[in-house]
Amino acid sequence: MSRATKKVSPRRTTLPLHAIALVVGAFIIVPVVYALLGGFKDNSELSGNPFGLPGTWVTANYTDVLASGSFWLQLWNSTFIAVVTTVLTVALSALAAFVFARFAFRGRELFFTLFTAGLMFPFAVAILPIFVLLRTFGLLDNPLGVILTQAAFGLPLTIIILRGFFRSIPGEIEEAATIDGCTPFGFFWRILLPMARPAIATVSVLAIVGSWNNFMLPLVVFSQETSWTLPLGIQQFQGQYASDTARILAYLILAMVPALGFYAIAERHLVGGLTAGATKG
Repeated sequence: MSRATKKVSPRRTTLPLHAIALVVGAFIIVPVVYALLGGFKDNSELSGNPFGLPGTWVTANYTDVLASGSFWLQLWNSTFIAVVTTVLTVALSALAAFVFARFAFRGRELFFTLFTAGLMFPFAVAILPIFVLLRTFGLLDNPLGVILTQAAFGLPLTIIILRGFFRSIPGEIEEAATIDGCTPFGFFWRILLPMARPAIATVSVLAIVGSWNNFMLPLVVFSQETSWTLPLGIQQFQGQYASDTARILAYLILAMVPALGFYAIAERHLVGGLTAGATKG
């Protein structure tokens, strides 16, 4: 007599995960929607009807910010620093990850461990030595002071992700390329990097969003208003219009749009790149 096995419905097993995802999503989306709608209200309506739709859609909060020259200057500064930081971080990390993944040499794992140890080094602890170092090299009030520091702190995670992806590429592909006369750098440039587009997209998103949201480092490096990034501009704007909450919310939404737009474009590569980098370590 066979014992009947009780099957668990897949829907029951995934229901708790869906519930958790909904709760986490609500914690993220609700503040964004609140700020978006609040930017279309005046302050009296915002205090009387904080969560409802605007009775009168006040577009002046957004148009006044867009008409401000300081906003566009801060947007340019943030974009320039984020793009250069990302290019530098990804380029250096890709080369280092290629060496760690495809070459065998004495001390390889030790050097790789040293890179990964950077993940355990909090940025806030190093802020004073970084300030002294940047002042010594004359990089205060210089975008390079922020770019180089962000790239240095972005290397460990980027190398870990790219190394895992590079190691998942079959060795037969490299052997075939070598037989065809391809040099190691040629294999890296012509074959490996095109195959690693999901991983490259992943680390690029992480680098750009991390740079875009960085507040402490630009605060330490920049003292001139013309060099400020958007996070510093938000702080200054909040102090200037402390009583105008609706306009502050509009500024916050406009400052988020570029990073959210880039993330929306590259989002389909993000999960795939992280998964591919974790399949083989």
